[in-house]
Amino acid sequence: MRKYIIAGNWKMFKTRGEAINFLLQVADKVPSSDLVDSVVCTQAPILRDCVKRQGDNLKVGAQNMHFKDSGAYTGETSALLLQELGVTYVIIGHSERRAMFNETDETVNLKIKQAFAFNLLPIVCVGESLEIREAGTTDEFVSNQVVKALEGISKEDVLDLVFAYEPIWAIGTGRTATPEMAEETCKTIRNTIAKVYDADTASKVRIQYGGSVNPANIDELLAEEDIDGALIGGASLDPEKFLTMVNAALKH
Repeated sequence: MRKYIIAGNWKMFKTRGEAINFLLQVADKVPSSDLVDSVVCTQAPILRDCVKRQGDNLKVGAQNMHFKDSGAYTGETSALLLQELGVTYVIIGHSERRAMFNETDETVNLKIKQAFAFNLLPIVCVGESLEIREAGTTDEFVSNQVVKALEGISKEDVLDLVFAYEPIWAIGTGRTATPEMAEETCKTIRNTIAKVYDADTASKVRIQYGGSVNPANIDELLAEEDIDGALIGGASLDPEKFLTMVNAALKH
């Protein structure tokens, strides 16, 4: 039985005060981490403030990090710093990072390895554009992203990795893949993991869906067999909506 993971990706939203206020409203209300993993991923400058207020059952994640230990990489954040701050998760390869900041399958792979080297749990994003979806090559494209992400990753480490299927055409657009569409691609991800490792390993890896997830559609998404949670953007900014979506995981 895979434990659900509900993660909010706040992107470039919330000031320090707004983030602290959110955590004070939510940290003691999320379900036990024995039942569901609850995560919020914040901007780098407020990670320390958020970690100090995360609570036993709510974990804080980063939205990005560099794949080198240190160096002349202006504006980047190291895995060592995230580890020292007490960050638990880190989002890797979000489509916005791939599209706007030149992330590639190769850098995603390097970042996954770096995350594990510093005991961070990677949430690895994969997903297709509308053009790829309409061309009917989604499975091939996403499977290729998964294979490249997992190159050189041990079977032991992959069990701690979370994949997030985020169709690019559904991020921030209000458009959501139907539960059937989301399930089909999440199953493709799981089948690909099985080919890289084995079926037993694949059955234990958690796969989220992300793309305009909100309280109105999360129940039907989580009801699908291969969807083990959600990576949520805009709807995760509201404390009550976030709690509603975390608690939705308890129903399945």
